[in-house]
Amino acid sequence: MTGAYALHALPDDEHAAFERHLAGCEPCARETAELSAAVARLGLTATVTPPAALREQVLRRIPCVRQEPPGVGTAVRAGRAGRRARPLSRWALAACLAAAAALGGTTVWQHQRAEDALHRASGARQGADEVAAVLAAPDARARTAALGGGATGTVVVSRGRDEAVFAATGMARPAAGKVYQLWFDHDGTMRPAGLMDPARTDQAVLLRGGVDGASGVGVTVEPAGGSSAPTSAPVALLGLPV
Repeated sequence: MTGAYALHALPDDEHAAFERHLAGCEPCARETAELSAAVARLGLTATVTPPAALREQVLRRIPCVRQEPPGVGTAVRAGRAGRRARPLSRWALAACLAAAAALGGTTVWQHQRAEDALHRASGARQGADEVAAVLAAPDARARTAALGGGATGTVVVSRGRDEAVFAATGMARPAAGKVYQLWFDHDGTMRPAGLMDPARTDQAVLLRGGVDGASGVGVTVEPAGGSSAPTSAPVALLGLPV
């Protein structure tokens, strides 16, 4: 079940049962961590250049999209259960977001929501491209560790680019008003390296600033907006791969 767990493909009951098993099985925990790291690297290195006319095509079709009647979405999802879905490219996802924003509103509202979705998708694509550049670097090296509670953390470093990425899977959401903050560890001295999205349990973040001789990466829980220095003990501390 390690492969299905790493791909988040287990039903809820099997997912919970496997996490209980992981707590007492070191071989499965190690294999799951390795597979989760591989999934993160393979998934994030795929980039697609959008067609030049995509934005105009999406906006032109928005007024023609009819709102789905109640119950249809549930029936469609139930009919598709158990079938493996084809992964969407980032820009296909952007088109879906724009179309979803259009359902059931006025033309002006539709247009604005579509614009917002496309802007967000553009920013997400730029960030994903930066992460992918590190993961695909010829000198990229990775280190993976279990973070507790079934979560897994992976640090990928490119010395040539002087950049690092932290990828996490299965992290519990922080408490309200809190955020996970990333740090470069310089032999016990922590340097701020960015914030994680508190709403996501699986994500990859390009660490802010160069690696610059750091020996590891730490994660702490901080007030929303982050701190200039850690205010809590690290929930994770990973040495950088050599």
